[in-house]
Amino acid sequence: MPNGAGERRADHHGSPTVGVLALQGAYDAHRRRLESIGVRTRLVRTPDDLGRIDALVMPGGESTTMSHLLATSGLFEPLTSLIADDLPVLGTCAGMILLAAEVLDGRPDQRGFGRIDITVRRNGYGRQLDSFETDLDVDGLDRPYHAVFIRAPRVERVGAGVDVLAEHEGVAVLVRDRGCTVSAFHPELTADSRLHELFVRSLGR
Repeated sequence: MPNGAGERRADHHGSPTVGVLALQGAYDAHRRRLESIGVRTRLVRTPDDLGRIDALVMPGGESTTMSHLLATSGLFEPLTSLIADDLPVLGTCAGMILLAAEVLDGRPDQRGFGRIDITVRRNGYGRQLDSFETDLDVDGLDRPYHAVFIRAPRVERVGAGVDVLAEHEGVAVLVRDRGCTVSAFHPELTADSRLHELFVRSLGR
């Protein structure tokens, strides 16, 4: 098992290395977006890949499939430990579902990390045909952010310690709790890198 997050960060200096969970979903789009802003990345497919990362991105995809692959790859247990040890993490769409404390309409065998105190409903905005795009006002950004929602989870409860960074029609779609940021939409599917930049700046490197 990899060392704890604090031990890993002591091993190397300079800009952070951001791992991108690469089991299923839009992981390569996240990798390209991060590298476009000069961030070192590492695709994470096995427990050994966790040993030299400072943060992790959990991409959009199919949350039940990702839950299964996390178990079969051997990643679920070491990731659970690292996330509990405050490894910074950005979760988008399916990543939001995996990191939420409570998931509605999930499969009975679906597992998650319970990292952020929110309740989400899978496909809460509808199926593929109900996908949409909209401009959002995001805390920390100086102009609206164009967001892409595809089979998006809907946030139905936000815990007292969670900061809401953006809403759509009165519903939270981007929230943060210390080092954990999750979005209902797909920031990797636009040419706008500002949300990735916000996450990287939050690493304090």
